[in-house]
Amino acid sequence: MSVDALKGALPGYAKDTKLNLGSLTSTSQLSEQQLWGTVLACALATRSATVIRELAEEAGDYLSAEAFEAAKGAASIMAMNNVYYRATHLIGDETYATLPAKLRMSIIGKPGVDKVDFELWCLAVSAINGCGRCLESHEKVVREAGLSRELVQEALRIAAVVNATAATLDAEAALAPATV
Repeated sequence: MSVDALKGALPGYAKDTKLNLGSLTSTSQLSEQQLWGTVLACALATRSATVIRELAEEAGDYLSAEAFEAAKGAASIMAMNNVYYRATHLIGDETYATLPAKLRMSIIGKPGVDKVDFELWCLAVSAINGCGRCLESHEKVVREAGLSRELVQEALRIAAVVNATAATLDAEAALAPATV
């Protein structure tokens, strides 16, 4: 299965999503590992079984075993961090930002792939999970490592389109008549 299978599954009203999904992988300026790691991490962040299955299979054609595991690790660690850091920010009491998180995050320091790639994946997952504090932190790291704003924007577009694909397909599945 593949990006093409997901495009084929999208309904007519989601034509824009379909077109955007098609162009993500064919016009990317990201390295192959950055692109497919972002796609995989974002698919996992959507929690959509269909999107995960389809995109993980295709990502496996482009990522090393180490990069595949690191992309999964980015989705996993950000599932935790995005909740924690978004909550401490939304509470509105800056004292929480000064308290130690006491959460284990060793994968961020040793992700098993180029750190900038891992940070880019964390940034994209943070966009899906809506954590402003994590977005700021990971954007700063990738920009200091030399990635342009255009490459950061590309990762954000991947997050947006993969998320829209998941939302649309999951909604269609929920609206489908039940079979007995």
